[in-house]
Amino acid sequence: MADAQTVVGANRLELLQIADAVAREKSIDAEIVIEAMEEAIQKAARSKYGMENEIRAEIDRKSGNIGLSRLLDVVEAVENPATEILLREAQGRNPDARVGDLISEALPPIDFGRIATQTAKQVIVQKVREAERARQFEEYKDRIGEVVNGVVKRVEYGNVLVDMGRAEAIVRRDEALPRESLRQGDRIRAYIFDVREEQRGPQIFLSRTHPQFMAKLFTQEVPEIYDGIIEIKAVARDPGSRAKIAVFSNDSSIDPVGACVGMRGSRVQAVVNELQGEKIDIIQWVADPAAFLVNGLAPAEVVKVVMDEEAQKFEVVVPDEMLSLAIGRRGQNVRLASQLTGWEIDILTEEEESERRQEELRLRSELFIEALVIDEMMAQLLATEGFTSVEEVAFVEIEELATLEGFDEDLAEALQQRANDYLEARDAEFDAKRAELGVTEELATLEGLTPGMLVALGENGIKELDDFAELATDELVDPGDGLLRDFDLDEESASAMIMAARAHWFEDEDKAAEAAKADDAEGAEAAENAETTEVEA
Repeated sequence: MADAQTVVGANRLELLQIADAVAREKSIDAEIVIEAMEEAIQKAARSKYGMENEIRAEIDRKSGNIGLSRLLDVVEAVENPATEILLREAQGRNPDARVGDLISEALPPIDFGRIATQTAKQVIVQKVREAERARQFEEYKDRIGEVVNGVVKRVEYGNVLVDMGRAEAIVRRDEALPRESLRQGDRIRAYIFDVREEQRGPQIFLSRTHPQFMAKLFTQEVPEIYDGIIEIKAVARDPGSRAKIAVFSNDSSIDPVGACVGMRGSRVQAVVNELQGEKIDIIQWVADPAAFLVNGLAPAEVVKVVMDEEAQKFEVVVPDEMLSLAIGRRGQNVRLASQLTGWEIDILTEEEESERRQEELRLRSELFIEALVIDEMMAQLLATEGFTSVEEVAFVEIEELATLEGFDEDLAEALQQRANDYLEARDAEFDAKRAELGVTEELATLEGLTPGMLVALGENGIKELDDFAELATDELVDPGDGLLRDFDLDEESASAMIMAARAHWFEDEDKAAEAAKADDAEGAEAAENAETTEVEA
């Protein structure tokens, strides 16, 4: 920028030329530079004439002439001659002057000394810097999500400052690729993921690890993605090491994976080179979550997938020899597949899955043997047919139970009766324990809560209706520490029960409002009667 001594000491048109030069250099409006010069001249003049003076400087936009003036308050009695003027003196200059008006008094031009010039320089530099930052923020605030090119200006403690021509940005250490060595003067491509105002001015934050950076690179390399024929549905990255990208073609005649790979891998290789050798798995996206997961776990083979939609969780069974491949080095493959699908993934080998299934069947069989007083063969038959609890046996249709191998209608009825007797006895035990724990009848009558649930609540200190009403849904059903997590209770039912428990709060409020309204009405009637009595008297 032009030297401030030159700026402050410049004459006429030179001043305007300097303003234009600075404006072009910093890509800001010349008017902002001229206003900064005016403010600098005002500050320098105040240091010359006295800081208590209210001085205005004005640079003529055509001639470049500087006009200095002092503003004075019109008063009837002067207390401070630097800022006030008598009414009669003011009217001598302007006959229309009134007390409270401001009168402008012209000041002679001044010669700026060294200190005044330094002050002016600081003001101009600060104002120009603020205008430049404001311009950068306005220019880049709507460019979040773009990939930009720049030159490394310097590297400080792992953070990379990037010169983008019209602005400066930063790649923080955690947004740079691991083991990537950048030096001053290197050209760099990065993704704008945030632009925000901070105390030191607007900051532009770049990233080379953001998943969308890879997506944007593919958009630049693959014309079909740019044209919208192929869509990028999901991206997961372990920056600098490995990534997975899911693509889908809107044109059935175009193979999305092949288009992204390119002839002899040319397209994907260009992205790999930009990402410092990051390995990229390109996967075909499908709408079915289970099928998509199978694709996402490639190159591992999958034998079986069990979905839990409510918990957004997959249980995946793989051949024993594929376990390490499915999990990947340090869990990388399964972690990326989980990020890609948005579902939690548990991986089991066929042997582990078989052992677990046998253990579940054993536990169910033992439950049925004890509760229904049947032999082991019959209990195993119920377990293998998919019955998981005594409640299912008690409430299933008789016809469905009678169709099991070796069963008839009489046996089915007898089993159901035993199941019902077992449940009644168990609930009686729960009721006794619930009363012992001090759980109130008011809470016990809340629709949806079973005796077992009431015991679980009582053991956790929830004993009254208001205690239950104050709970949040996740406090009941959270798989990790929900109070009723063992009772197969869904979020919707839990939420409905909590709202039912809170219903009396609103009823109490309504009653209080009605009582207040009745009291107001009685008070008004009493006042009216008193007034009538007074008039009659």
